[in-house]
Amino acid sequence: MDITTFVGILVAGGLVVSSIIMGGPGGWFINYPSLMIVIGGTMGATLINYPLSDVMSVFGVAKNAFSHTSESPNRLIALIIDFAKRARREGILSFESQLGDIDDPFLVKGLQLAIDGMESNSIEEILRTEIQFVQERHRLGSEIFATMGAFAPAIGMLGTIIGLVQMLMQMDDPSSIGGPMAVALLTTFYGVLSANLFFIPISGKLKTRSKEEMLIKQMTLEGILSIQAGDNHRIVEQKLKAFLAPKIRESGEEK
Repeated sequence: MDITTFVGILVAGGLVVSSIIMGGPGGWFINYPSLMIVIGGTMGATLINYPLSDVMSVFGVAKNAFSHTSESPNRLIALIIDFAKRARREGILSFESQLGDIDDPFLVKGLQLAIDGMESNSIEEILRTEIQFVQERHRLGSEIFATMGAFAPAIGMLGTIIGLVQMLMQMDDPSSIGGPMAVALLTTFYGVLSANLFFIPISGKLKTRSKEEMLIKQMTLEGILSIQAGDNHRIVEQKLKAFLAPKIRESGEEK
């Protein structure tokens, strides 16, 4: 679980709600027509912009912003070094009995290809293709949330225009102005709030998660190719540590 996402939403949302309550009854900021305009308009515009299958799949991607746990690079390096030692001592075929104990499907797939005796060029081509398409799926999820973040304030402004038109059409009855005015102001509020406290931050978090996962996959690919080439485990270690920032390398060495 990514606690920072929950903390960020709770802190930002809590401060906004607190400031609202400090200024008057919170019920002033609840308006169902405004919510219908922003939520319905944003979802409708998103469905126009993307196929239904892409929009539905984004909810599966979104969970990465809340529950995704990144693989530790240093843990991965230690695991691949262990495989490199065993490969030089017992041969690559000795890995087969251990594949069921590995949680990373990408690493399992790469090792299985090496066990099957596939050429290194073919292994690299297959794994790089998989990395490319995983990256594309992640990019699409982040892009859809960014698009929703762009649509929401614009739909809020549309609701503001609707509310102003309704208000101006009822100027002869001052008692009827309150409802349309609330729609005019609150739709913009809801649009800006949802875009800047949810859609755009989730898009940014998904981009960060994608970069972290791509780094792990690139390291995994390099490790598998080095193992198949018969490199010494110390060479494999240095190749993989080249992917990491100096502080992360130092923390791994200390452990």
